[in-house]
Amino acid sequence: MRLIVSLVSMSMFLMPTIALSGQGFDVIVLGALGGIQDGNLSSYLIRPHGDRNAIACDAGSLINGLKVAQDKGVFRDVKVPDGSSDSVIGHVLKSEIKGYLISHAHLDHVQGLVIASPDDSNKTIYGLPSVSAEIEQTYFNWKAWPNMLDRGQPPQLKKYRLEDLKPGEAKELTGTRMTVTAFPLNHGGAESTAFLIESGDDAVLCFGDTGPDEVQKASNMQEIWTATADKVRQRILKAIILEASYTSDRPDNLLFGHLTPKWVHKTLRALDQKAGGNALKGLPVVVSHIKYSLTIEQPQEAIRQELEAGNDLGVQFMIPEQGTLYHFQ
Repeated sequence: MRLIVSLVSMSMFLMPTIALSGQGFDVIVLGALGGIQDGNLSSYLIRPHGDRNAIACDAGSLINGLKVAQDKGVFRDVKVPDGSSDSVIGHVLKSEIKGYLISHAHLDHVQGLVIASPDDSNKTIYGLPSVSAEIEQTYFNWKAWPNMLDRGQPPQLKKYRLEDLKPGEAKELTGTRMTVTAFPLNHGGAESTAFLIESGDDAVLCFGDTGPDEVQKASNMQEIWTATADKVRQRILKAIILEASYTSDRPDNLLFGHLTPKWVHKTLRALDQKAGGNALKGLPVVVSHIKYSLTIEQPQEAIRQELEAGNDLGVQFMIPEQGTLYHFQ
């Protein structure tokens, strides 16, 4: 049975903290959206339940996401060490987030990291080699921003160490009880990444931006489902964070490497088939990267309705809000 605990309201400030190691993952939404809403762009703080040591999967928003989460009471149990001048937000950023998994170098996935870097602590940025190269060349180049890296344009300030990930190979995440395995994605011709994050017998799968295999004439999603089907079948996989950027009336030739609810349904059916059928019932799927719209109506409700209307697998679709804490177990 998959259980989910969500903390979203001020009324929960006085609830006791229950920290039980080995019981799934806590996921805090630091940035829920894709596109243009600066301050609320793709970023998920992920940690084993009961463990303060976390990783951020993408970093479109950091400080604002931490502030919204604090305002919702998510960090009410954080203890800043005696003698420290850090705020709660400063402590979580510098001491509890041990590194960053960057799926690709588009601005809405790295903006928070770049902006926060002068006041951040030393840590590791993990990514596929192509992603690391883009981060180095595009941002930390002494033109867009000082070079906070341990490679690239001198002088290298060495605030961050770039760690290149090999596709399909598990890597320990320094300072945590987690490992990560990276799988390449096709994001409209650009290389993106899905990260399988594991701790003990628990796993979470966090996707960067990706388009459908069928539209992109690729096999990336099929390869990921092949690699993770056994974890789904055995109920080791506790949640999937997967994008749906637009409603399903978006033409395939205008997806630009993104998914819609109809394509989410199709790719999840492929996973269910590989996992033996009837394997996804109750599985939480956090719907990330919904594009903010400059229209009167935002697309979240329409996307939710489309996802539920075609939900023949019985998955638990979740439309995240910034600052929300989920416990997946």
